[in-house]
Parts: sequence; C-alpha cells; structure tokens
Amino acid sequence: MSDQTSQDDTNEVSVEFGYTPELKRTLGSFQVFAVSFAFISVAVGIFGTYGMLLNNAGPVGIWTWLIALAGQMLVALVIAQFAARIPLSGSSYQWASRLANPRVGWIFGWLTFCYLIVGLMAIDFAMASQCLMPLFNISPDEHTARVLTVVILLVQATLAIASTRLVGLINSLAVGVEVTIVVVLVIALLVAVAVTGDGSAGNLGSRGVASDSADYFAFGGGLMAVMIVGLATLVGFDSAANMAEEAKDPHRTVPRAIVGSVAAAGILGMLFLIGLTVAIDDIDKVTASESPVATIMRDQFGAPMERILLVVIAIAFFDGGLVSMTSCARMVFAMARDGRFPAHQLMRRVNKRSQTPIAATVLPLVIGIVVMIVLPGDALIELITAGTLFPAITYGLVVILYLAVRKRLDRKRGAFDLGRFELPVAVAALVWSVCAVVILLSPIDATVPMIIVGGLILVGGLYFGFLLVFRREVLDSEPGQDVFSDTDRRTDPDPQDAGV
Repeated sequence: MSDQTSQDDTNEVSVEFGYTPELKRTLGSFQVFAVSFAFISVAVGIFGTYGMLLNNAGPVGIWTWLIALAGQMLVALVIAQFAARIPLSGSSYQWASRLANPRVGWIFGWLTFCYLIVGLMAIDFAMASQCLMPLFNISPDEHTARVLTVVILLVQATLAIASTRLVGLINSLAVGVEVTIVVVLVIALLVAVAVTGDGSAGNLGSRGVASDSADYFAFGGGLMAVMIVGLATLVGFDSAANMAEEAKDPHRTVPRAIVGSVAAAGILGMLFLIGLTVAIDDIDKVTASESPVATIMRDQFGAPMERILLVVIAIAFFDGGLVSMTSCARMVFAMARDGRFPAHQLMRRVNKRSQTPIAATVLPLVIGIVVMIVLPGDALIELITAGTLFPAITYGLVVILYLAVRKRLDRKRGAFDLGRFELPVAVAALVWSVCAVVILLSPIDATVPMIIVGGLILVGGLYFGFLLVFRREVLDSEPGQDVFSDTDRRTDPDPQDAGV
C-alpha cells in the first residue's frame, strides 16, 4: 500500500468526526513516541529538580520516583484508552466535548492550553538561565535570560510553522541523543565510583542535610515535597494525543506512544537518579551547589564532561519546548475550528504549503514574549511553579470522565484496549490523581501558585461567559459521528486485539 493510500485511509478518521483533513499525516510510530518522550524529558526534569530533592529529603528521596511512575502510568493507561477511540487534535478537549458536552470540553481545553503555555515558558526560561548562560560563561542576569528565552521561542516557532515532518525529525534526533547520553552517563558514573571510590552506594539510603528535619515525614514535609520530582517530570505524555491528526495509524501508534514514553522515561529516570546519587562524593557540598547534577559530573569526570552534559541538557530543553509549542498550537487550532477560541477564524487557518496552523503557533510565541517583558522576576518564577498544578488537575478530570462514560464507549478492533482491567486501572488512577493534587498543594509556599492558577482559570471563565451569552450556538453540538456505542454493540474485544 502506498504512503498516499495509507494517508487517505487514515484521514477518514477526521472525516468521520466531521472535519476536513487539513493537517498532513507525516509522523511514524517512533516519531509519535518521540513527541511524548521529548515533552517528559528525563534529563531536563532531573537536572531541574535534583537540587530540591537533596535539600528537602536527601539522596534517599530518589525512591519517591517509583511511586510517581506507578501513579502516572495508571493515568497514561486511561488516557491511552481515549486516544485509541478519538484520535483528534485537541485530545482532552475533544474527548470531553464528545463524551460529556461541549461546555465541559471547553473547560478541559482551556486547562490544557494553560498548562501547555506555562510549560513552554518554564522550559525555555530554564534552558536560557540554567543551560545556555553557564555553557557560554555568561554571568547570571535575569534580563539576559529573558532575551535568550525570546530568541529560543522565535526559533521554535519558526521550526513548528515550517513543517510537522521537520519537527518530527528533530524530536527523533534529540530523543536519540538524550537516551544515548543518559545511558552512557549512568554506566560511566557507576564505573567511575567502582574504580576511584569517590562515591558510595550508602548514599541511596541517606537523608543528607535533611537528617535532622523535624517535619521530614509530616504532611507537606520534606519527603512528601520531593514527590514533585516525579510529578513535574513524568507529565506531557498526552502530547502525542494532541498530534493525533498528524500521526499515521493513530488508533495504534498514539496509545502505544503514550504508555511507552512513560515506561521508558520512568525506567531511564530511575537509573539516572541511582547513578547520580551513588556518584556523590560529598553530600553537603553537592547539596549546596547551584547545579548538583553538573557538580557531580565535574567531580567525577572534570570540567569537559560538565560542558558536554550542559550541551545535551540544552538539546533536551529545546526539544521539549518545541514539542510544547507545537502541542499548544494544536490545542488552539482544535478549539478554534469549532469556533470556541478567541479570534477563532484566524486561529483555525492552516497554511496550504506547510500544512501547519501558523496563527495558532504564533500565539504562544506572542504570549511568551509579552510575559518575558511584563512579568516581574518573582511573579515569573511563581507562574512557572504553578504550571505543575495544571496537568495534575487535567489528568484527574480526564480519569473522572472516563469512569463516567466507559460503559457506553465504542471499541475499535485492533486498537489499544485494557479489556477487563479497565475499571480497576481507572479507579486506581483516580485515587492517584487526587493524591497528586494534594501533594502539589501541600507545601506552605503553594499559596501564590494557587492564586495564579485561579487567575488563569478566571480569564478563561470570562471568555466562556462571553460564548454563553453571545455565541451560545457553538457550544450546543459537536460535528461528526456519535462516539457512543449502542448497548447491543458493546462486546469484549478479541483477546488477540487487546493490549499495547
């Protein structure tokens, strides 16, 4: 079968749901996987949060990663169920609009848009301040970091507008580099410790500087606080679902990418954490450093290896930001083509040559530039911190939606399906989602992030109110087929068709 024939067959999915295919299906199975893996980015997540882990819980806090991995995997399995049935750009927005109603769907869409736009700014600002400036020996300066962030945003927007195929190729290359380097670093660190003795396996059970903490096991205390390492890293796996209309055979490739990226990132991240922790020669010194991961590399291998690490981390940061911008643009496009996003007539346009939504891609660029210019330093940091709450809230709502509608969902033969395990997995995912939100809200200093999240939701609520008053008709119905099956059509899938 030719690529064109295959693409035409897959594009029938969009037609069935009431849309004219406008986005080009260029992403193969590995490229779809790379989209989710790049957003998660183990190297970026651990590089940015390892210092907080050492300060709050000590090296032993790395084991909380396994708890976060198990919980996020449960959520990923539920999301994969939706992705297999409704493979459309807009992911959670489309699922809620078609399975509940367009009003509920709009809420899901706005929450996802918020977490993607905040995540984009967090990734790019961190790349500028924590990677590029140290890499090029630029003295710490907030204004310089903001200028670099704007430049990064401009480059990412240019690439995202130019071609989805190009974005897929960059993702694949960057993911390959990141995985290879992290695996090599883990092996090299363990070998170095074995040869030189500079490090200890005993670090894996040490509380380090937190050994005398009075509230170590308390609610919101040190051990609970470090759960954010896994929660802030193992997110964004649903970005593959947001690119579903540009994926080949999305009923299969997208769910597998979602589950596979969490599994791969979880295992790789745990190995990286173990390697780093065993390689710590002086816990107090490493904990006190501005960049513990870089310090460990420098102590074990010298300054050249530290710079190589910064290059790899910069690549991972850039790729994660590129995926965030592309995914955000697809969410804007999906809501706009239904007339449910500000300036929808402009945001829904797809360039005939590049087959990408240019205005929807420029929007996060413009928002990022405005934030870098207007928002004060402390407020910018708090905004970035608040970004961890959005995915936790959104994932929890997706799980609730699944539990509410799962009995009426149609099934597609050969697509991803949990079969008899769907109910216990979904219930466990809901319990975890509630715990995740509680964990993120438990620190004493979470008040400002909560206010920021509430403010962004309020802004969306104002536009939602505008739709209800002046354009109510766009919230009344969904285009395309009914995604619910009739009672007599509900049958268990063939065992050979179930699973990943």
